[in-house]
Amino acid sequence: MGQRPQRGRVYRRCGCKDGSSGKQLGSWCPQLAADVKHGTWTYCVDLAPDEGRRRTRRRGGFSSRAEAAREMAAVLDGELRGVYENRRTTVASFLREWLAARKIELAPNTYAGYADCVQRDLIPAFGRHRLPDLRPQHIEDWIRAQQEAGRGRVTVYRVMATLRNALNAAVRSWRLRYNPAKYAVPPKPRAAERTCWTPDEAAAFLRHNKEHYADQLTDLFEVMLGTGMRRGEILALHWSDVHLMDRKLYVRWTLAAINNAEIRFGEPKTEASRAWISLSPRSMTALHRQAAIQMSAHPQGRLEGLVFPRPDGQAAPAPAMAVEPAA
Repeated sequence: MGQRPQRGRVYRRCGCKDGSSGKQLGSWCPQLAADVKHGTWTYCVDLAPDEGRRRTRRRGGFSSRAEAAREMAAVLDGELRGVYENRRTTVASFLREWLAARKIELAPNTYAGYADCVQRDLIPAFGRHRLPDLRPQHIEDWIRAQQEAGRGRVTVYRVMATLRNALNAAVRSWRLRYNPAKYAVPPKPRAAERTCWTPDEAAAFLRHNKEHYADQLTDLFEVMLGTGMRRGEILALHWSDVHLMDRKLYVRWTLAAINNAEIRFGEPKTEASRAWISLSPRSMTALHRQAAIQMSAHPQGRLEGLVFPRPDGQAAPAPAMAVEPAA
């Protein structure tokens, strides 16, 4: 049985040019035989034909023959497995590419969170590594260092979860054979148990707001407690989605603060959030009060725009519900 034909070769070449033609000498430069340090190593490999056309991949710039041979072997192995790990791709360049691809499909605040993790933590920690060279040990060492420095468990988890999501995308696109962050990400910290207010505590909170804050804020909290709407949902509520005659409203929008600065309207957090909500008598009273205030202030007495806007009619930032209910 004959031996399998060799599909690639490794050789040295340089960038020296011919004096007469100006063309690079490549692997024919006479200095390559005289000086073992002259030039760099290159591999050339024939890949499987694509639509009947021959494909050849050449990559140079390797410092040793062994390094070029390893890369060539990785290319051939990747072809067999359907994976191509480009050793010129760094973790930093891949993460930036991944962020750009995800931007159009993510909610603005979700994208901002990913971008913050990538720029603040992931690129400084792992960006210098070649993408195929990133190992679980690199990730575990970073996690250990962050924990020893007293970094919050939730923050470390979010950073690592972002890295895992990004590397999963590399595996799905056949740019990595495995995800080194798959088992390195620490367990998700359990959220603190939340205690719901009793009706008496909620009533005490509303009385406190009525005594110390403006009518608009009082009515806003009244509707929030009466409907269970999220802060972003109630701040994005438009009068066109409030049906006072039918005693209901429709959750169509949510308001998101990007990096606590830029405010944007978007779709609700979940598909189930896009729903009709029945209004209690107290919520109806609060909305009627706001309707009367805005109609009297509007030149033509019409209800339009946001239900709970700022004085200039624009969207307001999310209110903080940190007030403890009075006894």
